[in-house]
Amino acid sequence: MAGGSPDPRLGPGAQVPLVGVSTYLEERAAWGVWELPAVLLPAGYPRLVRVAGGLAVLLPPDDPALAGAAVAGLDALVVAGGPDVDPARYGADRDPRTGPPAAARDAWELALIGAALDTGLPLLGVCRGMQLLNVALGGTLVQHLPGHSGPRGVFGRHPVRPVPGTRYGALVPEETSVPTYHHQALDRLGTGLRPSAHAVDGTVEAVELPGAHWVLGVQWHPEMDSDVRVMQALVRAASPAGT
Repeated sequence: MAGGSPDPRLGPGAQVPLVGVSTYLEERAAWGVWELPAVLLPAGYPRLVRVAGGLAVLLPPDDPALAGAAVAGLDALVVAGGPDVDPARYGADRDPRTGPPAAARDAWELALIGAALDTGLPLLGVCRGMQLLNVALGGTLVQHLPGHSGPRGVFGRHPVRPVPGTRYGALVPEETSVPTYHHQALDRLGTGLRPSAHAVDGTVEAVELPGAHWVLGVQWHPEMDSDVRVMQALVRAASPAGT
């Protein structure tokens, strides 16, 4: 393990895996009497990491050259949801319904993903994080899925079906209803990725890299749900005897 702090629930000397979670840099954020640039992350992410047995470390956008140093201090990485990926990253023209680019965040999170893949760090991509994982491996995105976004700022739910024989299918063998908020999806899969769950309409809802390296992406938002199995699996993979 890269670090962590002793957890009295786990016995003397036991360490809590450090799980890095990427964050937002917002130029205008308001709280109390303040309105300033701020680094933000929905509280559901660190809460889910902690419930699953890990300790969240927040990773604000930074110089991509420092991504290797960042992941070297971690036991696992979560790339969080957020704005649309710049279509230039996968060689596509911008659809008018695609959101404005987040160039600094794209660059930082792609560098984090690359460093995690290079070092074998357990990696979970959530929504945008799954899309970035796909782009990092040479895949492309569907820039707009009609009917997949609910009311602005409101999570919906829909069923996803696991693919038998996959890592995700072993974790969650049954069809489940998941919290979702997105209008983009995977198109051509990146090198080595395979689907591990689908929506009823066939949209790819989870992908993974087969093999010993624990890499999973999910299109939905597990931080908004009570089902902790995916995050628990990431934390287990981050432990010295990880699977």
